[in-house]
Amino acid sequence: MYQNHITVKNRHKKFIKTICETEIVYGLKNKKGLATSSSVHYDDENGEPVGMICFWGEKTRAKSCMKDGWKKYEPTEIPLSEFMENWCVGMENDGLLIGTQFDQNMFGFEAEPLELIIDLSTELKSIGKDLNFRKFNGIADLEKQVKELIE
Repeated sequence: MYQNHITVKNRHKKFIKTICETEIVYGLKNKKGLATSSSVHYDDENGEPVGMICFWGEKTRAKSCMKDGWKKYEPTEIPLSEFMENWCVGMENDGLLIGTQFDQNMFGFEAEPLELIIDLSTELKSIGKDLNFRKFNGIADLEKQVKELIE
């Protein structure tokens, strides 16, 4: 089943807006950790699909993916600040991608973790929000350090 790239991109944009407004990200979790998938767009140096952890902006959308290999998973809330500074940074260090807003057919957006931090920072600034981080001095500090890494 082919999923329109524009639809997937629009769902990703909505994911960014939603999590910046609610400051909550959802994952699907079991005893072993969060739900993972493999990239359909990116391969690692060995030609294997890059690993990806999937996240959603709404609990209902996450729940709709609780089937097949993920049927024993439960939605879990992650505060946006923790998601940005721990999950995104950690996943970048681990060479993983972030899957956003996957649907029941396992179609979703594949995001580079540091690029997602920049997109989230841009949205947060546009709506006049800042977040409290443990390791960074607000959005501007996190964004500055990420941009230095990207360049």
